[in-house]
Amino acid sequence: MRFMSPVGCATSLLVSVLVAGCGFHLRGSAPVPTALEPLAVRCSEDVPENLCRAMTQQLKQGGVTVVERDVAAYVLQVENFNERRRASAITQQGSASEFDLRQSVNLTVVTDDQLPLVADTEVSASETYRYDEANVLAKRREEESVRETLYQRLAQQVIFRLAPLTRERIDSLRQAAEQEKAEQAAEEADDNDGGAEE
Repeated sequence: MRFMSPVGCATSLLVSVLVAGCGFHLRGSAPVPTALEPLAVRCSEDVPENLCRAMTQQLKQGGVTVVERDVAAYVLQVENFNERRRASAITQQGSASEFDLRQSVNLTVVTDDQLPLVADTEVSASETYRYDEANVLAKRREEESVRETLYQRLAQQVIFRLAPLTRERIDSLRQAAEQEKAEQAAEEADDNDGGAEE
């Protein structure tokens, strides 16, 4: 049995600390936007409960404080869930032997004072699975398993769209919105003054 030398142990420990300190995420995991706190997740009635739960769980696992809408500083709205299944392979007898299952959903993010941070955006995930007419029950179970897997992937896609919303980005969006509002107010004031002079 081989043992790591003290230098090797120290090096491994240092790498672990540095990786953790820089907010590194394992490949395939969703970066969690900790600036969006406290955050409420609102799913419309057409969004499956398991999908909404998957998003909430992934956010909480990433350290994000998820709260009710009335005390949230930010709101993630998820709606327009769609699921489509189509045959992707056909047997010589003309029956489907493989299906492609695709899910999509739309998301928006706003602040508690209705400042839009993420405009209406669609995300999607898909998976292909085999279908055997001779074992329908087993294949239905497989399809349900694929469906649950897609919920996790779709939840991850939603959270990936939130990743750019750092504190700096949010402040920049707010400043841009306030500047645009001030410019619109100035234009309206100019129009009013012009009308009064006439």
